[in-house]
Amino acid sequence: MIATALTAAVSDADVAGSRVTRQLRLGLQHYNAGRIVQAIEAYQCGLAAVESEPPGDASVETTSELHSNLGNACMVRGDLDLAAENYKLALRASPHLTSCWCNLGNVHLKTGKPQDAVALYVHALTLNPGHWPSRTNLVQALMATRQYPIARLLLTELLEERPQDPKLHSQLGKVYFELNEHESAIECFRQAVVLDPADADSIYWIGGIRQRLGDINAAQAAYAEAARIQPLIRRPAAKSPADFRVLALFAPFAGNLPTDYLFKDAAYDTDTLALFSCSEFDAESLKQNVQVVVNLISDADQAGDLLPLVADLVDRLGRPTVNHPHKIERTTRDAVAGLLEGIPGSRVARILRQKAATDLAIATVQAALASPSAVLVRPVGTHGGDDFEKIEDPVELASLLAQRPDTDRYLIEYIDYRSADTYFRKYRFIFVDEEILPYHLAIAGDWKVHHDGTDMVDHRWMQQEEEAFLHNPGTVFNSDHYRVLREIQRRIGLDYFGIDCGLDRSGNLVVFEVNASMLVHGQNEQFPYKAPFVHRIKSAFNEMLRKCAGAAAPE
Repeated sequence: MIATALTAAVSDADVAGSRVTRQLRLGLQHYNAGRIVQAIEAYQCGLAAVESEPPGDASVETTSELHSNLGNACMVRGDLDLAAENYKLALRASPHLTSCWCNLGNVHLKTGKPQDAVALYVHALTLNPGHWPSRTNLVQALMATRQYPIARLLLTELLEERPQDPKLHSQLGKVYFELNEHESAIECFRQAVVLDPADADSIYWIGGIRQRLGDINAAQAAYAEAARIQPLIRRPAAKSPADFRVLALFAPFAGNLPTDYLFKDAAYDTDTLALFSCSEFDAESLKQNVQVVVNLISDADQAGDLLPLVADLVDRLGRPTVNHPHKIERTTRDAVAGLLEGIPGSRVARILRQKAATDLAIATVQAALASPSAVLVRPVGTHGGDDFEKIEDPVELASLLAQRPDTDRYLIEYIDYRSADTYFRKYRFIFVDEEILPYHLAIAGDWKVHHDGTDMVDHRWMQQEEEAFLHNPGTVFNSDHYRVLREIQRRIGLDYFGIDCGLDRSGNLVVFEVNASMLVHGQNEQFPYKAPFVHRIKSAFNEMLRKCAGAAAPE
């Protein structure tokens, strides 16, 4: 009887073990065939079998492999939380699994925690110094945390081992670009193209760098060559299958909405199309399997001649479109000043546009800007603080006006928005569909305020004030201010755009800039409290696209 019982127990354990192993193998078969849902079900059945049997019936290695493989399948499906949970369970039982540490690092990198990802990749490399995925992914995390010199050293080591890898050369080119070593960057991208002549992305990078350096002819040639090789830049979704497909339109020689962060790790496929003034495209072929069009061309001053052509293409595509080009056409700085004139509780600076190579009398400027005490001057089509000056001396202004500009320039009424404590505060909101979301508060002692150019990183009180604003903008902007913002949203009429604004000492909302070109990025390591609010904007952007995709007419 005892022998029979022991034999039965052993037999039952074998059955349990075989059932777990069978589910593991079945999951692998489904995964390798791209049947991710079925793979997840098989792994979960295997784990359920482990839980239902006495301890020890399934080996620790098999259980860890089930958790690790389930984590991989969840990554493909885009369920990052469940992926992380299973990687941790696998590592709790088998902490020697190098690939599992690496994959957990990938989850952290995708969820906007690159510094944590760095630590996980480094730990994986302590277990296996030669683990290639951990080394290459560490480069990505180092770049995300702006540790470019270390990323360069690591890429140099990797290239010594695999000098014929074009992706490594391209990656090193991006690092050199961030280090402002432009010629070295171009050389890396050239080498990538030598190794892979179909590498259109590297050629686009060469074009972008040449454009930044002012070599327009070389930039145009590079863009044209890249577009010839690959008119559509395809970026697959971070999950399988993708929820829908987006067609994004951009113009290399015009201002475009920055989307490195917004499109990163998206649940949808993205096809990006480069447009030129001479472009001709078959709308019928472009719109196949596309549910949403996103017009990235966002600077009406830079793209004025191109926008009507893009609008024609958009209309022929016949898909729901974010930021229709006709709406962008109305967002030059002077046009926006006209659109927003007369909103109660707001102050919008008067703007006068001086055409290139034309004279402009100081009396004309004073009349147009209501004799301001100071005038801001900047070339048309520029952003940020470059070539942007305040002139307070009438003699200096007269001298400036006597010099005919090479390009159109704006003369802008200066509105003093200094706070009672003498600091200047510039707030940025992002309008996404119907939402108004806070992005940042920049505080500085000078009128020309840009978040990256402030010394907020050295002042805890400034960070605390920004964090409080992000948590509850209503403590700064009251219901009257929000009525102004809603009216601005209505008059501008875009689906996605931003506003830089301030508050004067009388409580009026002061409008500085309104357009669709404003940068939203996830590199906020020095201000970690910003991360959830930036991610909220990204989530709202994705939800807007999802809603548009749902509204797309069936084929």
